[in-house]
Amino acid sequence: MNYRITLLPGDGIGPEIMTVAVDVLKVIGNQFNLNFEFQEAPIGGVAIDATGEPLPKETLEKCRNSDAVLLAAIGGYKWDNLPRHQRPETGLLGLRAGLGLFANLRPAKILPQLIDASSLKREIVEGVDIMVVRELTGGVYFGTPKGVFETETGEKRGVNTMAYTESEIDRIAKVGFETAQKRGGKLCSVDKANVLEVSQFWRDRITQMSLEYPDVELSHLYVDNAAMQLVRWPKQFDTIVTGNLFGDILSDAAAMLTGSIGMLPSASLGASGPGVFEPVHGSAPDIAGQDKANPLAQVLSVAMMLRYALEQPAAADKIEQAVLQVLDLGYRTGDIMSEGMKQVGCKEMAEVLLKVLS
Repeated sequence: MNYRITLLPGDGIGPEIMTVAVDVLKVIGNQFNLNFEFQEAPIGGVAIDATGEPLPKETLEKCRNSDAVLLAAIGGYKWDNLPRHQRPETGLLGLRAGLGLFANLRPAKILPQLIDASSLKREIVEGVDIMVVRELTGGVYFGTPKGVFETETGEKRGVNTMAYTESEIDRIAKVGFETAQKRGGKLCSVDKANVLEVSQFWRDRITQMSLEYPDVELSHLYVDNAAMQLVRWPKQFDTIVTGNLFGDILSDAAAMLTGSIGMLPSASLGASGPGVFEPVHGSAPDIAGQDKANPLAQVLSVAMMLRYALEQPAAADKIEQAVLQVLDLGYRTGDIMSEGMKQVGCKEMAEVLLKVLS
């Protein structure tokens, strides 16, 4: 099988961890008779420096003409004071919108080897395996009107609009239900229906959609209660589906249950066309170029790409098992280091991983 993969190394530690991801794909390609054609493009800060834009048209076009997009990280202190439309994060929003990526899948799974890295007690987090399905292109981040306006009295007023259409809710609900079918068969929809009309509309549509999925157990939680329950007893959750704002917050909270945000991948998917696969962590400009980065979240993002975009589950399984083997052997980068383990840098972690894979 032949696949064209667009690589977006981005900023900070991005190029370092992307190199590891490409090496892993080359090994996996040889083992599973998969041929990967790589094309690289700038996004974020490096794109701003080169072109003045966080998402050049050529980058978006390359992404559209690929089977999948592998993104590393964007942003950094250097670009923090630019106008909003020129900041690296605007390039990421543009990429999602340009590819129609409305569904963000963010797993939060406790790896047995790293359970003591969690800030919660072992009995609370042991066995946690949650998938957060976040709506990505609607809601308060994209609703209009938005901005800062002057009222008739001369006072300024800031406005953002939370809005969802039937079709936007239905399509993310479909992803949520189908994801739950492949997992534990439980879907929790999170909203704020006791206060927000748009959330009541969300709840009604999700409930209606549930009639098409009788094999999935549907529940509803208000977002404040959901946040509390994630900390109180996270094992009650299997799959969570929610809107853009709530998903942004809850997926980060779920990620921290694991105590190792440097280990977590994510996938952004649309109805058709290429998806974007990226680690949850940021660009870590403070350690960029120092061989301190943890490449494993990027590698696990490769596994998600193989599973969800390229339909190569066996190859994805092998990568995920290799990561667990490396952890079993006691190798740790600084962000996941614990007593008695062997601390290594990005390059040595890659060498060990490739040896396990081979």
